[in-house]
Amino acid sequence: MSKFSEEFKLRVVKQYLAGNAGYVVLARSYGIQKSHVSKWVAAYRQHGAAGVAKKFQHYNASYRLQVLHHMWDNGLSYAQTAAVFDIRSQGCLAAWERCYHEGGIEALSPRKRGKPPKMSNTQTPQPLLPGDDQNLTREELLAEINQLRMENAYLKKLDALIQSQQLQRSTVRKKRK
Repeated sequence: MSKFSEEFKLRVVKQYLAGNAGYVVLARSYGIQKSHVSKWVAAYRQHGAAGVAKKFQHYNASYRLQVLHHMWDNGLSYAQTAAVFDIRSQGCLAAWERCYHEGGIEALSPRKRGKPPKMSNTQTPQPLLPGDDQNLTREELLAEINQLRMENAYLKKLDALIQSQQLQRSTVRKKRK
């Protein structure tokens, strides 16, 4: 949500353009920062009333690169570039520039927002019913045999590990007595 309404911004801008007061005087009279007034005036001069209207927009990587090239070619500041391209936050230009220098054009592409899903979309294979063995191919049967052999070997090793631990515990107990 915007802190200031469009009507308020237009009123401040029109007072400035009428020559009644400067940035500092208007900022003091309305209790806002001088940078807000100067930014609104620059946006109004560049784009009219649409420059101070609410705006939320996503920019693709090619547009971001075009903005950065324009800024570099013309030697513009972040604030000037934001006013020319009607970008509300000049801070995002610094972030775009940093991303471009660190990762190239790929780093400028917008990222997905929010938390990633916890569960994957892949479904676990359903266990086969006992009567379905006739419909399986040779490769599927061999894969199932290998899976069962791995499970069997795992369980045997687990059993051997448990028995060796129990044996160690019993020998330690006998030595203590």
